[in-house]
Amino acid sequence: MEREKHTIDATDKAIGRLAVDVSVLLRGKQKPEFTNSTEIGDFVVVQNITQAKMTGKKLEQKKYYSHSGFPKGLKERFMGKVFKETPQEVLKRAVYGMLPKNRLRQIQIKRLRFK
Repeated sequence: MEREKHTIDATDKAIGRLAVDVSVLLRGKQKPEFTNSTEIGDFVVVQNITQAKMTGKKLEQKKYYSHSGFPKGLKERFMGKVFKETPQEVLKRAVYGMLPKNRLRQIQIKRLRFK
């Protein structure tokens, strides 16, 4: 099995549509020998993520939640603030949600890189 390296330019592309393309490449669904239980995906490098466009009012309204595990440990951050600090995290979270919820998800998300 030979893994390829795909480079995607995120300039003027919506985050969600970009995440769909990335998740398909990470899983290897474009290959004829694809099966759900095998790991045959490719490496994906995303360039110019800071120039990706956001549709609607997501930057002001969408929230990301995290919990520390302690009582009252729920933290929320708006997408606009996260995108300003680390734009890679926004795309990574979108792709992570599109991958199957099994043991292969951690392996597949590690092949996502940013330039």
